[in-house]
Amino acid sequence: MLCPIPSMIIPKAPRTAAPEKELRFTRSGQASAFWLLALACLAIALVSWSASSGRLTEPWRIHPAWAAIPIACAWLAARTALRMTRHAYLILTPIGIEIFPFFRPAAGMRLIAWSEIAAADIDVDHRVLTLHYNDDCTAGLHLSLAPIKPALRPLLAKAVAQRVSQPGGPISG
Repeated sequence: MLCPIPSMIIPKAPRTAAPEKELRFTRSGQASAFWLLALACLAIALVSWSASSGRLTEPWRIHPAWAAIPIACAWLAARTALRMTRHAYLILTPIGIEIFPFFRPAAGMRLIAWSEIAAADIDVDHRVLTLHYNDDCTAGLHLSLAPIKPALRPLLAKAVAQRVSQPGGPISG
């Protein structure tokens, strides 16, 4: 009799019981470039397909099958843009900040608890969020805010600054 192999237990990230207390920021700032790329590829496919019309009488024209390449590129760009629009990049929860990488977000997700953050800085242009782990600001983490829409960056800055500077919170002392 064969013994079943015990399944590998993958610990899940601690989730808040109240999702309405979360602030979710997606990669929608980067998604617009991929939507434009998808439209450009569709336009190229349309032009190449229309250039192939009349191929029976003029054999020097391109084959209509060549339109499949830009259509495949458009499908890939649209799928990437949709994924960037739907899935989170940063989630601010009552526990901390969840950071999701683009590739394999479930495996590479990183949770930084609010108690680990001593200070937070956002540069003047709202392009980089720096989370400091000590009061000397010598250790920390830099997060690019380029994936987030520019209109939402001040909201993120305000939310992080307000949470880190809360009196009586995990940072006080």
